[in-house]
Amino acid sequence: MSSEQPEQAQESAEPLPDIAGYTVLQAIGHGGMSTVYLAVQASLGREVAVKVMLPEALADEVSRRRFENEVRTIARLEHPHIVGIFEVGRTRDGLPYYAMPHLSRGHLGQLNLTQNEPRVIAILRALLSALDYAHARGVIHRDVKAENVLFDEADRPLLADFGIALRHGYSPRVTMAGLAVGSTAYMAPEQARGENVDHRADLYSLGVLAFEMLAGRLPYVAGDALAMAMQHVQDPIPRLPREKRHWQRLIDKAMAKSPGARYRSAQQMLDALQRIDRKRQSAGFAFAQRIGDGVSRMRHAPLGVWIAAGLAAALLLGVGLRHYNRSPAPAEATAAVAPPAAQAPTPAAPAPQADLTSAMLRPPPESPAEPWMIAAEQQTRARNLIAPKGGNAYDSVLAAWRADPAHARLPGTVDGLIDAMTVQVEQRLKDGGYERVREYVSRAERIARETRRADSPALKRMQAAVAKALGAGVDAAAKRLDRNGAIRTATVAAELMDDKTAAAALMKRARDVGQTGDRAPDDVAGLIFMHSGGHIVAVARNEVSRGDYARFAAATGRPPALCRERASLLRVLAPRDWKTPGFAQDDGQAVVCVSWNDAQAYLRWLSERNGRRYRLPSAAEAAQFAAGSGKAVSEWLSDCSQGCRKRIAQGSSWRGGAGARPLDPGRGYDDVGFRVVRDP
Repeated sequence: MSSEQPEQAQESAEPLPDIAGYTVLQAIGHGGMSTVYLAVQASLGREVAVKVMLPEALADEVSRRRFENEVRTIARLEHPHIVGIFEVGRTRDGLPYYAMPHLSRGHLGQLNLTQNEPRVIAILRALLSALDYAHARGVIHRDVKAENVLFDEADRPLLADFGIALRHGYSPRVTMAGLAVGSTAYMAPEQARGENVDHRADLYSLGVLAFEMLAGRLPYVAGDALAMAMQHVQDPIPRLPREKRHWQRLIDKAMAKSPGARYRSAQQMLDALQRIDRKRQSAGFAFAQRIGDGVSRMRHAPLGVWIAAGLAAALLLGVGLRHYNRSPAPAEATAAVAPPAAQAPTPAAPAPQADLTSAMLRPPPESPAEPWMIAAEQQTRARNLIAPKGGNAYDSVLAAWRADPAHARLPGTVDGLIDAMTVQVEQRLKDGGYERVREYVSRAERIARETRRADSPALKRMQAAVAKALGAGVDAAAKRLDRNGAIRTATVAAELMDDKTAAAALMKRARDVGQTGDRAPDDVAGLIFMHSGGHIVAVARNEVSRGDYARFAAATGRPPALCRERASLLRVLAPRDWKTPGFAQDDGQAVVCVSWNDAQAYLRWLSERNGRRYRLPSAAEAAQFAAGSGKAVSEWLSDCSQGCRKRIAQGSSWRGGAGARPLDPGRGYDDVGFRVVRDP
């Protein structure tokens, strides 16, 4: 049986994912959206298959949360022919994964069933039962193919990989190449065109699978995925081999180009399959009985009669088989009224033809909540979460809950709605739209409570997102020296956060936020907060004092810089430095006669002592600072000139002038001091 083979994992240097609770052994398969790994579940010591989604398959947090909600819905499907899901989670790197049984007996694409019609029927019967169960619960597989039919230890077929399943109302996801998700060899025409699909797309794929099992090849073969998709859309349905022609009507109806011309449900397709099986069995039994009767009558016949009878039997067999293969299947309306295999062969009082036909063609019963569920899912994707009135996901989910609280998709849809609200909450918290935030949080809490999802993981994610965003808001206000803004944000936190202890701590942080002119929390006397060039700095009110510098010199033993002109005779006869600048100073006045290098050494010492980073001001910052007390002095800056061979001093001084001066950084000047600046 030819089939597309999944790409097998190759030995590579790529690291294995780190998944809590599992020991990942090796990659065993790759796909367009995921990689499958063989792993051991530590808690139970059993081998499992772990499917990890690729980063590009679910690129944003909204799609990852939606995917996880879908998988949780699939995990609730319990059917003997559906591969179960043990756990849904994320790797250490944040990639979604789910764990499922490791079925090592291979997949349907590895079998040749062209000469085994009973096995084909048994497999189709199992898959139709699985699809009927899933469809009745609003779940569409959307990727039925040979590689997704696995076998357990009892050789039972199980339908796997509902991981990209599509619930009613969801638009098809597309790959990076623009092709609709799903294997194009089995893809329904509407799916290949990127249109919305329903359960009939699965029945189309199963028709392709039936053709493949019977003929040993796919119905369409092309050089690339796009060409194959176009064949499904445009080309006529191929014919089965003559000996399998009794299957052709089932294939034609299952693979009809228009969904409306296909079987209406998996159960209806199963009924057609049962009729093929009954016809096959009854034809074989009648032929065997006729042969047996003939042999009984001819036990005492002469040899010549035996030879003639044998030739006649062979001729009869050939004609009969040709007639059987040529005989058209009964018309669909007639076939629909045939009693199912499970009924008695001769019912006492058959139902009227019209009523029975109507019952057989009726699709499986639909939950009264289904229309509301479809509307809610569409409105969630359109971001119509709580508005407009009468057309929003919130109202639709509540209506679905009232119609059918046990609907299988309801928990996932509630969580999906809350996750979508969380995205809006995060955005509005960044923009300061607190009123809308209050409404979203209130609605999320109410819908979780009313639908009995008070422990919803999505609601916990919303609470965590609110706390994180409000904390970030207080931090942003602190950077702006906006104490009032920080307190407004913390007040909102007190309303919205469930954790009142954390909300109280956030309010304390807000009240501690500094404002322009406030003293900075620092052990350097006189540092205050100021706005400078669009950012906040903590700057000393005054220049470094003579007493502060004396403590530094005593602690480090730094020798004083000379404070005389190089060519001056007084430099030798009466040297000057910060201790003796040539005029009297007390310890509270600005230190002078310190070089730019001395100032840098002082700042390094102060930074090491306090565990903070101090620096000299820039020219733009210094222009905002008032001169210090005592004699007016210029100040060393962080700016330089002449390839930084000269350093800049700026500001008025007792010597006169207020401009910037390029000076020698290695000597002191009796009218130049320095100031301490710190970036908070």
